[in-house]
Amino acid sequence: MDDPSLLLENQICFRVYSLERAIMAAYKPLLAALGLTYPQYLVMLALWEKGESTVGGLCSVLGLDTGTMSPLLKRMESNHLVVRTRLPEDERTVLVRLTAQGIALKERARHIPAQIGSCMFGSEDGFDPESYIQLRETLDRALVALDARKGSLCNTMNPS
Repeated sequence: MDDPSLLLENQICFRVYSLERAIMAAYKPLLAALGLTYPQYLVMLALWEKGESTVGGLCSVLGLDTGTMSPLLKRMESNHLVVRTRLPEDERTVLVRLTAQGIALKERARHIPAQIGSCMFGSEDGFDPESYIQLRETLDRALVALDARKGSLCNTMNPS
């Protein structure tokens, strides 16, 4: 090919896409043992950290819209992991709290980050935290840069 910038192997987006698929495949059996999907796991992580949150707060922190979040929370509530209640002072606001079962699930999930980290950054001596930190910092920089542009880079570079 006369333009190496258009080779699939040179595309950062393809590497990120492939990595995302591999990470989801690694998470799937670990989360299945807990009865969670990956989006449900993210909700649980947020609630384990914060204790409770509004639906809007969860949407904001996870980058999901209410059309995605509401059915997700409904399934989690039917599985007795969370409870949703409307705030008396503002009926439009729904507060999400962990149930006792949701709180107890945290202990069963403690091994997941280390297992994923070991899969991704393992060495003969075990988990390599420096590789994890480097990747996290690189991804954070990329996310900040893309978020700051909000699509403007794509709009201004269109040669047509």
